[in-house]
Order: sequence, then structure tokens, then C-alpha cells
Amino acid sequence: MSRKEKLIRRFLQLPSDFEWTELQALLKLFGYHELKNHGSRRKFYNQALNSIINLHEPHPRKVLKAYALKEVHQKLKDAGLL
Repeated sequence: MSRKEKLIRRFLQLPSDFEWTELQALLKLFGYHELKNHGSRRKFYNQALNSIINLHEPHPRKVLKAYALKEVHQKLKDAGLL
């Protein structure tokens, strides 16, 4: 199993320890690039799908909240990527 497949499989389990860097890598795999806003607000944009995902970068710990993972999961599902 490739690293990409492992990351996607891990994300689909919605783990409680999924980190910000893992999310960045996952979204990059799906064609999103990160746009930095003011403070900890981040946007990920996929030009081919004209899809935007808005999130707060977690701090000081880099572990994502459960609601944020579920939101990203739903957005990717709605875009037909999952």
C-alpha cells in the first residue's frame, strides 16, 4: 500500500489524532492548494473543482478537532473525491 493510500485510509477513519500536516498533505493529493489568511484562518482551493475548504489551523497543538475532520470529509465527499 502506498503512502498516499495509507493517508487516505487513515483520514477515512476520522482518527482523534489526525494532524494539520497530514491534512495539508491529504488536500494536496486531491488538488487543493493552501491560501493563508489573517491569523490562523486557512483556505484550501481546488481550481479544477472550484471548491474551497475553510478551516482554522489548530494551535498550539496541531491535532484537528473532530468537527473539522468531519467537515473536510463531507466537503471531499460532496466534491466526488471520496
